Amino acid sequence: MSTAPFTRPKVPEGVTEYVTTTQKEIVPGQFHVGYTTTWKSFQKEVPYSTPKKP
Repeated sequence: MSTAPFTRPKVPEGVTEYVTTTQKEIVPGQFHVGYTTTWKSFQKEVPYSTPKKP
């Protein structure tokens, strides 16, 4: 058996067209490593203007 302690590898940032996923800070001795998901806006917001009267 190896005497070196098990350490989780650093996962690269995942980037797609609409979302970016990054790994949270690694805490030694913890089983679960969390991830942060950041969504990019893909809808355009147009300011409302009142319609013309006939």
